[in-house]
Amino acid sequence: MNTADLGLPVDVPSTALFTDQYELTMLRAALKAGTAGRRSVFEVFTRRLPDGRRYGVVAGTGRVLDAVENFRFDPGVLGFLREKDIVDEETLDWLAGYRFSGDIWGYPEGEVYFPGSPVMRVEGSFAECVLLETVILSILNHDSAIAAAASRMSSAAGGRPLIEMGARRTHELAAVAASRAAYVGGFASTSDLAAGFRYNIPTVGTSAHAFTLLHDSERDAFRAQVDSLGGGTTLLVDTYDVAEAVRTAVEVAGPELGAVRIDSGDLLLVAHRVRQQLDELGATGTKIIVTSDLDEYAIASLAAAPVDAYGVGTQLVTGSGHPTASMVYKLVARAQSADPKAPLVPVAKKSTGGKTSVGGRKWAARRLDEYGVAEAEVVGTGAVPDGLAERQLLVPLVEGGAVIAREPLDVVRDRHAAARAGLPLSATQLSRGEPVLPTEYAHGPSGS
Repeated sequence: MNTADLGLPVDVPSTALFTDQYELTMLRAALKAGTAGRRSVFEVFTRRLPDGRRYGVVAGTGRVLDAVENFRFDPGVLGFLREKDIVDEETLDWLAGYRFSGDIWGYPEGEVYFPGSPVMRVEGSFAECVLLETVILSILNHDSAIAAAASRMSSAAGGRPLIEMGARRTHELAAVAASRAAYVGGFASTSDLAAGFRYNIPTVGTSAHAFTLLHDSERDAFRAQVDSLGGGTTLLVDTYDVAEAVRTAVEVAGPELGAVRIDSGDLLLVAHRVRQQLDELGATGTKIIVTSDLDEYAIASLAAAPVDAYGVGTQLVTGSGHPTASMVYKLVARAQSADPKAPLVPVAKKSTGGKTSVGGRKWAARRLDEYGVAEAEVVGTGAVPDGLAERQLLVPLVEGGAVIAREPLDVVRDRHAAARAGLPLSATQLSRGEPVLPTEYAHGPSGS
């Protein structure tokens, strides 16, 4: 679902100030120097994956498209820039008419990526492309980090559903983006109603410990919840004594009780005991949901437990220890002059300390082995080898300033599941290791 279909406003009146000041001062200087109109190619990539991770997940592409579309310098924004003397009048006049008119290509959302993968390519004049650096990176870095953590958790869950419930552990707007990214990575639902409203993600939720503590007894609390929500609800059973709570829950709701939730204690041990007790009480169909600061390792440790679903909060919305994907936005090619027909020349930063980059407008393809399993990420410039032409990864997202690639979130979610399934089996190992695919570079004459 697209917010435009609901007639909703965007999150903010404009995304134009989701930027760093130096982008505007670079624009000012380039306009003065006469170089602002040079055709340029910027690429988004990461030099390395978070320590120990086997693959990354592209997420946030749909939000990037919204941000680019709403990147407008309205009178209020221009007034702020004038008042603070950030740019001169010539630059303000140019910004007043800003509309991105270039092209954007990228890995389709939900796809996996590796070090050096050109996950997004932005092409247009230097002036219009340089302004988008921070907003694009802020979205892709956050959402890709959350989606990668979600993917690892969903893999560890082995098909059991995961509930995103981290809204109270992060910024209120980041929580909505995190819910979206988690859904891309394989989560089944969210507790965040804003995410459900904006992105049509299934929402769930019943009660917290406060509801039990409100009532004179646990039985009264369970009765009130069942009377309101029906016997298929989920009852929280660890406020006082778990065994007594399970017994009371089945007495109140009957053997058709939907689920019980456990939020504390030795989850492995408690889950086994609760499953045995539920079965003895005839509630064989009642599910067990566990929460309590879970991450992918805790989820994996519960693989042998009789757990039916997991609720994950803090560790998910913080990227399970890696809250950013460390992507960068670099100029890799630019025209020799402002002439639209001027050829592109590769450019790249040369420095020590691991911050070098590879110049040239790049393509990317994934080479498969004889069994159809991915064996390498191939990144190159110039002509694409015949054997890889049908395996290219970048797709058009924006053409001539118009968004052409919006798609339902369920399509993105399914794409990620398929992309992960196409990797070697070691991709889903939680033990520390190198990227599951090597990145190979194929250099040729740079295209214009």
